[in-house]
Amino acid sequence: MLEALIAQLVGGAIGGTAGGKLVKDSDLGNIGNLIAGAIGGVGGGQLLGALMGGATGDTSAGIDIAALAGQLVGGGVAGAIVQIVVGLIKNRMLAR
Repeated sequence: MLEALIAQLVGGAIGGTAGGKLVKDSDLGNIGNLIAGAIGGVGGGQLLGALMGGATGDTSAGIDIAALAGQLVGGGVAGAIVQIVVGLIKNRMLAR
């Protein structure tokens, strides 16, 4: 379970950083992108795990690499989405 959480955090942080660079209007700065992405990665990874029947990447036989890769990718996508949405809202509110 801890491995899945770490994969979600890392994936979300990477996704948030990439989202801030790809969508210029959503950039929150390096630290802001990283934090928003990490939060989104964990939230999205947990949601993805619940939708997929509780796949957490933790098995009694050891670490399931495929499940961890799924958590990493899911966290990255969710992190990018959360960072872009938060960045767009914040930057549009400040522009007024």
